[in-house]
Amino acid sequence: MIEVEGLRYTYAGATDPTLRGLDFAIEEGEIFGFLGPSGSGKSTTQKVLIGLLPEYAGSVRALGRELRTWGAELYEHIGVSFELPNHYTRLTARENLEHFASLYRGPCLDPREVLRWVDLEAHADKRVSDFSKGMKNRLNMARALLHRPKVLFLDEPTSGLDPVTARAIRALIQRVRDDGATVFLTTHDMVTADEVCDRVAFITAGALREVGAPADLRKAHGRRTVRVEVRASGGLRTEEFPLDGLADDAAFQRLLREHPVETIHSQETTLESVFATVTGEPLGAAAA
Repeated sequence: MIEVEGLRYTYAGATDPTLRGLDFAIEEGEIFGFLGPSGSGKSTTQKVLIGLLPEYAGSVRALGRELRTWGAELYEHIGVSFELPNHYTRLTARENLEHFASLYRGPCLDPREVLRWVDLEAHADKRVSDFSKGMKNRLNMARALLHRPKVLFLDEPTSGLDPVTARAIRALIQRVRDDGATVFLTTHDMVTADEVCDRVAFITAGALREVGAPADLRKAHGRRTVRVEVRASGGLRTEEFPLDGLADDAAFQRLLREHPVETIHSQETTLESVFATVTGEPLGAAAA
């Protein structure tokens, strides 16, 4: 659905490029996570892909066509949900969606149906000025889904949401993918990235550092060991064993026979730790 080759972008007046030759492709029906610290080039890449920064170098193909050849008709096929809410706050949620639906040439979904997807149906006739930040973010997503886009761009879709609502939004993202859409997702929420993304890309200083499935990256950056916590001598004792050859490890077998096991875990790392390793920055700095 999207093919990027040698993508470079330099802002007017800047001496150094923000993007330094990106190469990646997003398959049809894939949820592709784009992760990196603040200032790494995530937002610039997304702005290029949605047609807001046309003066790029390199090649970007979207839906089979070079992006430069698309006009306004591109927005009939893509949906964009920005992190910061941008609604008509004196209108209700339903009125906002009806207005934006009128801008598309093709058929759109019923606003109440889309509001139901993001758990806002009960607030359909409430003015958006009375919405919380989380409600406004969910309305952003509803608006992006109105016209059933082929490619959906999501910027921090779970920002400001409580855990239950964030889980519902993650389920909705997967449902949209299962219905045939391709999703490009930028987020600092590693739970969301790990749970919903088929692949993630790490970008820092305008260059891609690593691309892969979250599970593969966690295994590649983790340790091939097993940590066992057992109850011994009235307390807890922890030991680690190599994962390779574990079935024939006499010390491991003896520990299991002689002591009650409290916990046992393979030591694959978290996606948050992979983020810090690949980008060189902790997640807290990225979200700042």
